[in-house]
Amino acid sequence: MRKPYRYDDKKASRIVGILYITGTVAGILSVPFLNIRNAPDDLIAIANNPNSLVIGAVLELIMGFTLAMIPAFMFPILKRYNEVLGVGYIIFRGALETCTYIIQAACYLALSSLGLAYATAGIQNLDQFLVIGTMLNAIIELPLGMFAFGMGALLFYSALYLYRLIPRWISGFGIIAVLLHMAAGMFVLFGLQENFDKGSLLMNLPIAVQEMVMAVWLIIKGFRIAEIDPASKAFL
Repeated sequence: MRKPYRYDDKKASRIVGILYITGTVAGILSVPFLNIRNAPDDLIAIANNPNSLVIGAVLELIMGFTLAMIPAFMFPILKRYNEVLGVGYIIFRGALETCTYIIQAACYLALSSLGLAYATAGIQNLDQFLVIGTMLNAIIELPLGMFAFGMGALLFYSALYLYRLIPRWISGFGIIAVLLHMAAGMFVLFGLQENFDKGSLLMNLPIAVQEMVMAVWLIIKGFRIAEIDPASKAFL
């Protein structure tokens, strides 16, 4: 007979929930500012709105640094059950994903400066600016962050599912949603769709919804802890 659960680690779970919401909101707010890159003559559009990419880059860094804090609060909880999953989560979600946000933000800031320089450059130098802009956009379009996030999220939701730290319908949906998210990254990588196009947004919508549902659950309820020694694995 399965032993009952208690709800514990309320402080940590509330912080994690708030961090998820803050990071997601910052990421959503960054999209309209960063989409200026998709203008027909993107460097001219950037030159006319130089602060757009700067604001977008700042919001992306807020998202990245906020989400990078989650593994720090989760590791003490995860290591009670499976330290390997906890360490993997820190590596992918705390370190690698954060590096991709920093690289992307640096590229956005470089594009902002490039746009201003392009607007005042002589006609003989325009091709050089276009080549540099194309290279920066190519780096930004690489779905490295998607894969770093995806691997970290798979480890995280697998731990939540295996050890029933939240209801399995939430963590199970998270596993499915993050696989869709990673598939969208593969489609972008092979040129089958673009970041922020309709297909990409639809494939990324489930993970955004799931994380918000999970965040609210964590803020209100906390983590479910089995009333047994986790090392026994008897609750699996």
